[in-house]
Amino acid sequence: MKRQIYRLLVNALVFFVAARFLPIEASTLLHFIGAGMVLGLVNLIIRPLLIILTIPLNLLTLGVFTLVINTWMIMLTSALFPGFAVHGFGVAFLVSIMVSLANWGLIKITR
Repeated sequence: MKRQIYRLLVNALVFFVAARFLPIEASTLLHFIGAGMVLGLVNLIIRPLLIILTIPLNLLTLGVFTLVINTWMIMLTSALFPGFAVHGFGVAFLVSIMVSLANWGLIKITR
């Protein structure tokens, strides 16, 4: 349970920092936390299915296609959560890289 809370906070922090440099909009600071929660739920429910369905493509690209899947999860979060908007695939791709690196760092720190 603690790990999920840390991941939620890291996702919200990444969204907040990314909004300073990229065209990401959020109505209030609570929208960043809400978007982190929605991203966590989307990653819990939809991402595993997409990973399984795209195993051949992932093997062909040596795992790089996972970044595209993460980008789709960011875009889906933006579509599902009102008050939080990520504009464009390129911006979502950059945010997905930031989220991936931040979560990787969190895993390294907590172990």
